Amino acid sequence: MRRRDFLLGLVTLAAWLPVKVLAAIWNKAAFEAVQLKDASKNLNVDKETPSTDIQITAPDRAENGAIVQVEVKSNIANTEAIAIFAEKNPTPLIANFMFSNGAEPFVVTRIKMAETSDIKVVVKAGGQYFTNAKNVEVLENGCG
Repeated sequence: MRRRDFLLGLVTLAAWLPVKVLAAIWNKAAFEAVQLKDASKNLNVDKETPSTDIQITAPDRAENGAIVQVEVKSNIANTEAIAIFAEKNPTPLIANFMFSNGAEPFVVTRIKMAETSDIKVVVKAGGQYFTNAKNVEVLENGCG
């Protein structure tokens, strides 16, 4: 009986460990910021360099802002993170993806957009920040 309780305890601990790790890297201040500059600041983005090596695929016109598919690919060597912002959303930071060694810096996601605005992407690579943006016209609001 002791062995079973011990093994159950180990399994429970192993299941909760990833949750604690994710909570440690969750940047609550950045995701709750209501201004784009504050969200960027909370991600420690200081100087951004415009780059065409960041490919953003999104519709020019979104029929419904509740579902806007966005694809981002970074062709910048040693990409460490990709952050996606919707400038005029109530909370502009949509996502912040981290990449481990050798992972392909490519993401596909669906986002909500409150209104017509730029989708801004910031890529962190080698301690520097690079950016590109694409304007999406929203025909029907998705979030308020």
